[in-house]
Amino acid sequence: METTYVNLEVPFVQEIAKEGLTKVPERFVRPLHQRPILSITNDPLPEIPVIDFSKLLSKDFKELELEKLDYACKEWGFFQLINHGVNTSLVENVKTNALEFFKLPLEEKKKFKQNEGDVEGYGQVVVSEDQILEWADMFFMYTFPQNSRNPHLFPNIPLPFRDYLETYLAEVKEISKHMLDFVANAIGMENKEMKELFGEGVQAMRMNYYPPCPEPELVIGLNPHSDAGGLTILLHCNDVEGLHLRNDGLWIPIKPLPNAFTINVGDMIEIMTNGIYRSIEHRTVVNSEKDRLSLATFYNPSMEVIIGPASSLVTPKAPARYKTISVPDYYKGYLSKELRGKSHLDHMRIHTENEKNLESLKI
Repeated sequence: METTYVNLEVPFVQEIAKEGLTKVPERFVRPLHQRPILSITNDPLPEIPVIDFSKLLSKDFKELELEKLDYACKEWGFFQLINHGVNTSLVENVKTNALEFFKLPLEEKKKFKQNEGDVEGYGQVVVSEDQILEWADMFFMYTFPQNSRNPHLFPNIPLPFRDYLETYLAEVKEISKHMLDFVANAIGMENKEMKELFGEGVQAMRMNYYPPCPEPELVIGLNPHSDAGGLTILLHCNDVEGLHLRNDGLWIPIKPLPNAFTINVGDMIEIMTNGIYRSIEHRTVVNSEKDRLSLATFYNPSMEVIIGPASSLVTPKAPARYKTISVPDYYKGYLSKELRGKSHLDHMRIHTENEKNLESLKI
């Protein structure tokens, strides 16, 4: 992609973890208020909704499943998708080969390392010298359209992983497009309106590798944040839990179902739906004994698109709550600083007179 970002080179966490340290290096230690303490409650923690893809495709069950999808996007911003139709053996091959990729010698993985000022490649997104580092390595790249692919990344992924990934990404992209149609159906948008707001669409993927950590209570695997774009489809590559989402002030661990994808809506869906569907803060924690690996695919609006609330969802009673902005400008602001909650989306809000008056009373 043409947009460049500040991105500083830092040590690879996987290599630090191999040193058998008993203490976490200072650069990774979080201040007390940022440490990933699980929410304490006397009640059992709720679990995210489950959506059945096959029912969304069924004439008999579609309407009921759309109601469940509407609830999931309004109240949770997250759901697990079952019966998605992606071949189980393909998914297993992707998982196995993703793990094998991170077992490659460092010199092999360095062939994929991020170039200066670029978020694509193997490494971490680091925007300042004093940024506290995450306990993770990642590999990020654009995968669709094909002409957006970086020539030193996808074509150099070892076989057979590259072929498995190619097939998997194509199938997940089709699921993403279907899910956008269903999201539009559920909220009452015209399908063509969602298509216009997304344009041709852009797909990217990110593998996140979290090595075991000697003091997991002091670090974070992935900072609390909401995703910038449209839809994220997450594949849990091993059986280690670690993803938490924030709901009603509680941090809730996600327990992946077998053969399910975890899907969440991003900031741009929140903007397009005028705040009816919400992007949700989530984070990743690590543990002392096991590594964890996930593979996220992102289906986002094209770079040529201007995003804003869908016109069919803006009425005199429900005025626009977000400004319009070009997709590159949104990413530029999002990636110019460390991930931190929903701080960038907050800049996009249009505050009503009542909200402004309340804010002035707080000062």
